[in-house]
Amino acid sequence: MNQILLFDFSVDKKNKTIHVKREFAAQLGLVWDAWTKPELLDLWWAPKPYQTKTKSLNFKEGGYWLYAMVGPEGDVHWCRADYKEIRPLESFSALDAFCDEKGNINQDFPRSFWTNSFNESEDSTTVDITIKYDELADLEKIIEMGFKEGFTMALENLDQYIEAQFKLRSELKPNHSPRVSTYLNFPGNTEQAFLFYRSVFQTEFCGKGIQRFGELPADPSQPPIAENVKNMVLHIELPIIGNHILMGTDAPKEMGFTSIYGNNMHINIEPESREEAKRIFEELSEGGNISMPLQDMFWGAYFGSFTDKFGINWMINYQNS
Repeated sequence: MNQILLFDFSVDKKNKTIHVKREFAAQLGLVWDAWTKPELLDLWWAPKPYQTKTKSLNFKEGGYWLYAMVGPEGDVHWCRADYKEIRPLESFSALDAFCDEKGNINQDFPRSFWTNSFNESEDSTTVDITIKYDELADLEKIIEMGFKEGFTMALENLDQYIEAQFKLRSELKPNHSPRVSTYLNFPGNTEQAFLFYRSVFQTEFCGKGIQRFGELPADPSQPPIAENVKNMVLHIELPIIGNHILMGTDAPKEMGFTSIYGNNMHINIEPESREEAKRIFEELSEGGNISMPLQDMFWGAYFGSFTDKFGINWMINYQNS
């Protein structure tokens, strides 16, 4: 990516607001997901060296996000965001507060009202953020506590995660030539399974071999990953016979995934164009059960999954440029 991204930060003391305008080098669907899905928020929301750990998130009007900011020494600060108005892929607003682990609001601290608007251009998405306080003293206190610096670091976490995902996919498949593979999900033993498959087919893993959650991003400045997830397999590819590729990943429950034994295999279709991906998805899923609608994903793909009317699992995956 390596492009200059818009970042404006201003404070309006007269209206007791903070305004942030921030651009991300990804399409709207990816950025929206990163702001609304707990498994993604946990990867970037907290400024380093803190980590975000979601306890629950119900993204709907009247729902709320309950999460903890966990420090390197084990200190925990609980927060709650109550969602007020949601316009999918356009905007959402939420009332933020400090609380305890059960979500009870701490009345000793001020609340802030966030309004986030999302606007897509050809190659990027801009998020306009307005944060309003009831009292000027509350706004000034937040600024003195280093809000600008901390929030800037968190937004950079998201930049790095998006860039790392694009890099990972482009290394393994640098062009849009069509391909069919089989994709396997495991609850934590992907490495064991693929070492077994490698011994049977006597082939070698593609690209850089086994890529783990803890290696993405690859340097210490990257967003934190839960310790018990770091050694799990993020992605692996193994050619077997007839130019067929076997792919796999661990599906950690800590990131909101579920792997069901006996139903953890998909036929993975990679069409040569976005239009062909849409056509195949719509026609092949007719009469079946869609588990994930076709949409732009945080790793840079136009992706969807479903079970067809005959009970076969499919994934449609077009890698965006």
